[in-house]
Amino acid sequence: MGQMKDVIVILTLILLIGVLAACSPTATPSPTATPVILTATATIPPSPTATPTATPSPTLTPTPAPTAAPTVTPTPLHPLAIEALRQGAYPGSEIVIEEELTPGVNYDRYLASYRSEGLKIYALLTAPRGDVPTDGWPVIVFNHGYIPPEQYRTTERYVAYVDGFARNGYIVFRPDYRGHGFSEGEARGAYGAPDYTIDVLNAVAALQRYPQADPARIGMWGHSMGGSITLQVMVATDNVRAGVIWAGMVGTYPEILTWFERRFSDRPTPTPDSDGDGGEGVWSLVEAYGRPEENPEFWDALSATSYLADLSGPIQLHHGTADSSVPFEWSEALLPRLEAAGIEAEFYAYENDNHNLSNYFGTAMARSVEFFDAYLK
Repeated sequence: MGQMKDVIVILTLILLIGVLAACSPTATPSPTATPVILTATATIPPSPTATPTATPSPTLTPTPAPTAAPTVTPTPLHPLAIEALRQGAYPGSEIVIEEELTPGVNYDRYLASYRSEGLKIYALLTAPRGDVPTDGWPVIVFNHGYIPPEQYRTTERYVAYVDGFARNGYIVFRPDYRGHGFSEGEARGAYGAPDYTIDVLNAVAALQRYPQADPARIGMWGHSMGGSITLQVMVATDNVRAGVIWAGMVGTYPEILTWFERRFSDRPTPTPDSDGDGGEGVWSLVEAYGRPEENPEFWDALSATSYLADLSGPIQLHHGTADSSVPFEWSEALLPRLEAAGIEAEFYAYENDNHNLSNYFGTAMARSVEFFDAYLK
């Protein structure tokens, strides 16, 4: 009995232990897992880190490589332009006596020659008799008017004019422009080419080398076309101390052109006649450069009247009111222009006299000699 109790107690205990075991949370060991370390990479929005803005370096504008200034080719001066005449070289040459002529009352006469642009130019030369002054004789360069070149003779025409100055103690030098008399070259007129003016500029240079002449006392006389040449020379060089002009072509170039057109208005195409009147070449200027109203700068550049303030000395003008060859009004209008330019000037009008001042020749000659005496002696 006692054993039975023990057995029952043991069984009870076993049952109790089983019940208790079943109720206990016996953790079933999980398989050993490799620990996963979660790096809490919390994606923290990056603080707006300002992208460093580099202080902009000043934008360097590249200095352009120096470009050569475009070569501007200046419009070449027309050879007749006063500035072109000023830039020319006029060396002249020795004066050569070619032939001794019949002497004058108190002076000797010669056919002489000199060089101009390589051409042999002839001239009438007079020289006073007597002892040559220490500094030489005063000189008058004599610019004759238009004479058809084929009719021109060195010892003809202007005989009384030359005598009027020569007998009063002056060397007189009257160039035969190229193409005249025995002079070499082509006679192209005075208004379309500078040739005659260049011949006179070289004559001045030749006289400055002439032993009997005083290079500091050179005056110039011009008639008609020679008056135009006289003005051109006296604004182109300082070597002429005084000028006298009789019945001169002293208008502006536009006035001279208009005068030629009127003179030949009866022709379909205005061109000079066989005599030419010295106007050869004017029409080619119009064709090449246009009329004065179309191209005033060109025509003004040719006009000595545009440069009166540059005249190398005083001017004396003579003109007959009945001149049918050259307008009296041109000399009349030139006087106030000369005075406005500050040039000493005189003007003598001869009532009803002609182009050669035939009626008042003695008076005009006396006034001319007196004028030269005042400035050259």
